[in-house]
This record gives sequence, structure tokens and C-alpha cells, in this order.
Amino acid sequence: MELFQWGTDPWGQEVLIRVSWDLLYISFWAGVAFIVFHLIYAAVWVPKLAKEHAGGGAASAPAGIPEKIERHTLSARLFHWVMAVSMLVLIVTGFFPIIGIQFAWVTIHWIAGVVLTISIIYHIVHATFFLDFWSIWILPADMAEAAARVKRQLGQDGGQVQKHGKYPLDHKLYHTAVMLAGFAVIATGLVMLFRIENSLVARNAYLLADETWGLMYTLHGLGAVLFVMLTLTHIYFAIRPDKIWLTKAMIFGSVGREEYLDHHDPERWDVTGK
Repeated sequence: MELFQWGTDPWGQEVLIRVSWDLLYISFWAGVAFIVFHLIYAAVWVPKLAKEHAGGGAASAPAGIPEKIERHTLSARLFHWVMAVSMLVLIVTGFFPIIGIQFAWVTIHWIAGVVLTISIIYHIVHATFFLDFWSIWILPADMAEAAARVKRQLGQDGGQVQKHGKYPLDHKLYHTAVMLAGFAVIATGLVMLFRIENSLVARNAYLLADETWGLMYTLHGLGAVLFVMLTLTHIYFAIRPDKIWLTKAMIFGSVGREEYLDHHDPERWDVTGK
């Protein structure tokens, strides 16, 4: 197994070319392994914990919580689905030729990449100035909640586990991974436009030195193969019966009062408008 592929430049020097496609299969099977592990965990361990720590819910609900709570605005949902479609197109056009399914993929790939780039720029502006910017970032309260949950799962007394705010820690961790991988593929992909014929920039294969081009392709490949695992796990959680309420919220925009109280701390995600 190789992690990177190397070649020789015109001067006989060894230069980095790109990642090894062994990483593609590692990323795919790592995603599958995680899904299998979580299926077992959810079937065996989660019911045990739920039985041991049953309680909570709407009984202690504060006043003023509406029957329907907006979780995602229309613009946020449109961004999500545009990003999702463009990402799936990028994965198909980027990796299907590698596994032997050949078609004219280059033009479709770079157009989908431009769409993804525009959607991400829009999201950064929208989230920064029009949404609750800090709700998706990992904060000290998330770490304290995570520590209590780990202790509880290990059978230790971690005290009362606080419900999370709008986004739980696993969502925030996923968002961070997507952000890092996304910035890697977008930044390098925009530079790589100069290596192909397109209607946006003039082709210039000599814009960078060979070793720099190799670094660009390597960073692009690392981010891309990471997205294979991230996409698999994201789809898995989106269709799980216990998570389908979140998927519906990404389609219709809102969650019910009971779902809100079951999963969220009203003090950490205030929906009363106070």
C-alpha cells in the first residue's frame, strides 16, 4: 500500500505527483467500518444507556416554546442541497473513472467545483452576518458535555449530562472536518483550473513548478478521498430512523416542540425570542 505517488521531472529529480488511490479504498472501507460499528453500538449499547438514564423531556419545559421551531431557514436549506448535489457530482466525476467507469468527466467536474465554491462563499457570508455564527463551533460547554457522556458510557458517574444547544458536538466535529477538507479541495481546485481548458481562465501549465503542482494535486486528493468517508457517514445518519427528524428539518425547515425538548437545552438554544 502506498500513500503517495512520485515521479521524475525533466531534470531527473523525484517529485510528488499526487496521492495514491489506495487511499480512496481505505476511505471507503473506513466509512463502511464506521457504519457497521455504529449499527452495533446503536443496537446494543444505546438502549442500555437509555434505560439506565431514562427521564427528562417536556415536563420541565419553560413557557413560550412554540409548537414548531425553525431549525433551518429556506436560504440555509437551499445552500445545503446545492452543496450536496455539487459534492456528489464531484465525487462521481472524480472517482468513477479511477475505478474503471470511463466517461467525459472533466468539464462536468470543474463546473460542479465552481458551483460548490460559489455556494461555500455564499454560506460564509450568510452564516457570519445573518445566522447565529457561534452555534456551529466547538465551545467549552460542548467539551464538558462530551466528558460527562463519555464517563456515563464507561459506567462512571459523570453527573447529569446536559442536553446540547442547536448543534451537538458530533455535528460540530463533522462540520469542522467538512470545512477543512472543503477548503483544501476548493483552494487547490481553483488553481488546477489553469491545467485544463475551460471558459474561466486561460490554460497555463507552467504557472507553477512541477513540485508545486504535485503538492496541489496531493492536497486536492487528500481532501477528496476524505469526502468519500464523510459522505458515506453523512448519508447513513441522514436515513437512520432516530435521526430522520433532522433530515426532515433540512427539507421542511422546522422541528416539533417534543423533538426540541427531547434533544435540546432551552437555555443553550433559546427559541422563545426573548
